[in-house]
Amino acid sequence: MPDEPKTLDPAARPAGTTAPAATATPPGAAVAAGDSPAPGRAHRWTLGLVIVGLVLSALNLRPAITSLGALLEEVSEGLHMSGSVAGVLTSVPPLCFAVFGITAPRLARRFGPAAVVCAGMAAILAGLVLRPFASGTAGFLAASALALMGIAVSNVLMPVIVKRYFPDRVGTMTGLYSMALALGTSVAAAATVPMTEALGGDWRLGLGIWAVLAALAVLPWIPLLRDRDRGADGRTEKVTATAAAATGTSTPAAATAAPRITRSRTAWALGCFFGLQATGAYITMGWMPQIFRDAGVPASTAGVLLAVTMVMGVPLAFVIPRLATRMKNQGPIVVALGLCGLTGYTGLFLAPASGAWVWAVLLGISNCSFPLALTMIGMRSRTGAGVVRLSAFAQSVGYLISIPGPLLVGVLYQHSGGWGLPIALMGGLMVPQMIVGTLAGRDRTVEDEC
Repeated sequence: MPDEPKTLDPAARPAGTTAPAATATPPGAAVAAGDSPAPGRAHRWTLGLVIVGLVLSALNLRPAITSLGALLEEVSEGLHMSGSVAGVLTSVPPLCFAVFGITAPRLARRFGPAAVVCAGMAAILAGLVLRPFASGTAGFLAASALALMGIAVSNVLMPVIVKRYFPDRVGTMTGLYSMALALGTSVAAAATVPMTEALGGDWRLGLGIWAVLAALAVLPWIPLLRDRDRGADGRTEKVTATAAAATGTSTPAAATAAPRITRSRTAWALGCFFGLQATGAYITMGWMPQIFRDAGVPASTAGVLLAVTMVMGVPLAFVIPRLATRMKNQGPIVVALGLCGLTGYTGLFLAPASGAWVWAVLLGISNCSFPLALTMIGMRSRTGAGVVRLSAFAQSVGYLISIPGPLLVGVLYQHSGGWGLPIALMGGLMVPQMIVGTLAGRDRTVEDEC
């Protein structure tokens, strides 16, 4: 049985269309920027390095955030933050992802996706090294923003790397790095408090220790810096466009031109779905330990509960993308995950301490909307170039939507004196998430709509 359906082939086209003539591209010219090289042309060691790089990079995409969530109370006290300022701090990740993520396609065309991911890992390393030395809120935010900038561009380019090197294994490879992402998230949530206590109780050391993992993630990408073909400097896209104009055929790059993606209803639905699931995820990562601590749960147990929520994504992040690629419509998966989240928030509202472990598991299942969204990005476009633009569009729009959520939770918590209103907000957002996710899961591509 093939690993993925044929519709995932970058060369696939709607029924009734005609493939471009073989003479459309001059000899030696590459395909449009971002398209995947044929797997048989890549050396095995190159693919091996890519797999190692994907896994290590994914492990580093959340510890900068979840380690802070586990120590948010200590950091707030150490830097003299109010509840509203702490809410701003938890809103910084989606803001940085929206602002810096939109630059990823241009950087990938100029330098190659591998080089940009390598630079992203270096930025994460620098931010995690500098953050413990911050003496005030401004410096802490600046160092965090540097790390989050690296996470932002890597977030966008992970689906691009998968589509480029593994065009026939989109579900499998998306599941692999989503599983690694969930593992890194959960380990950082569970281990940060114990490691901080082992290091003498200094929260600065507890946050800074994660720089070691970031340093390891830089290494696999260094040998891949030379792999800048297919759009490294933008010339190949121009060559293809010129050849197509001469022969009267269409090119993948032309079909997915950046201004036209805004005309796609599927792209907008996917962006909204991504934004709403990100809102829930960052509220969970930033505030859930504090919710449990305020309900009487010990700090170390609250960190483990967050880890349980995150670790649910380890097996499910591998299963859900593979399941999604075998379904024409991913709407049923969206609804099932949304109902788990709605149930979890209801339990968190009614009995946060007594049912803590159940609510943590249900919210962890709900958070697997993230790998599902990444998988749908790969499925809703037929070409690598289309995936680059759709990934940047959906993630940037999504993270912009998610910015107010953590901040609003902090403000509601401070002014209401409890978690009733914030949790009601979090549960209420699951309804529109299920609606737009169902629309994004329909069997169509942005090229068709544009």
